Amino acid sequence: MSGKSGAVAGPLPIPRHPLPSRVEVAAAVITGPDGRFLLGQRPAGKVYAGYWEFPGGKIEPGEAPLAALKRELHEELGIEVELAYPWLTRDYDYAHAAVRLRFFRVVRWSGLLHGRENQRFAWQLPDAISVDPLLPANAPILRALRLPPVYAISNAAELGEQQYLALLERALTGGLKLLQVREKKMTGRDFLRFSTQVVRLAHARGARVLANADIKLAQEAGADGVHLTSEQLNQVSRRPALDLVGASCHNAGELARAQALGVDFVVLGPVRPTPSHPGATGIGWDLFATLLNDCPLPVYALGGLRPADLETAWCCGAHGISMMRAAWR
Repeated sequence: MSGKSGAVAGPLPIPRHPLPSRVEVAAAVITGPDGRFLLGQRPAGKVYAGYWEFPGGKIEPGEAPLAALKRELHEELGIEVELAYPWLTRDYDYAHAAVRLRFFRVVRWSGLLHGRENQRFAWQLPDAISVDPLLPANAPILRALRLPPVYAISNAAELGEQQYLALLERALTGGLKLLQVREKKMTGRDFLRFSTQVVRLAHARGARVLANADIKLAQEAGADGVHLTSEQLNQVSRRPALDLVGASCHNAGELARAQALGVDFVVLGPVRPTPSHPGATGIGWDLFATLLNDCPLPVYALGGLRPADLETAWCCGAHGISMMRAAWR
């Protein structure tokens, strides 16, 4: 591959020594209105000089992660953070250090952005990285950034198949990029036929589709992946061999299992009572945020939500929201 492939390079041959306790690092995904995010190149004289990374730096003892992020971005790029949402926490063991990367999505800042350490920087798109080499810890972050903020769930059982397909086309035209085909009342050939039709419509608009629970059907329908139920999380021994794998979680144990299985993202809830989970009162936003502490996976909030709940979900550390009925209104 060429030097502009965007592939994540392997680590440099740095002499190994016993790893100390994890170094806490605040890292920023600084996003622009066009969906691009900022990468900076490590300056000469630093470990991994020349490698590209997300801006940020070490969290000092007793310093809050967000405060560290604001300080580091001011020192590195000369900007003042005005709005940032907590996001993923990832551990990575380099040859020279074990780090815990606390990522924030910075969506509003002020000041003239410039490299105060004479480092280069570049605006990138998640699916079109044009700089390399990248620090190896960033591979799962770039994959997560390809996920959109809304994950829709089909609702043909209530709406009727033809009405649902019409609303799906409208949503795809409006920018929907990720959806799950979940029709518990459809079985066998009916579910395969319907799923294949949804996949065809979605792919024509550049959207990705996951089939609920049925790995074989997902492959037959040409879907991009499968969405595992919480029950399946405890049954499968390895990640399904599909490009995209999501999973439903309701508690800390299931989140840990999803992480161990290596899924791409999870939905967590229900946050509020919903007809899809009769008898469940909802975990509420406080518990939802607690469960996301130090979570390494992108998480969609689920359960009785509407588009207006997106910012609340972001404030709690979610990647976005998942909706069934509200997705098609």
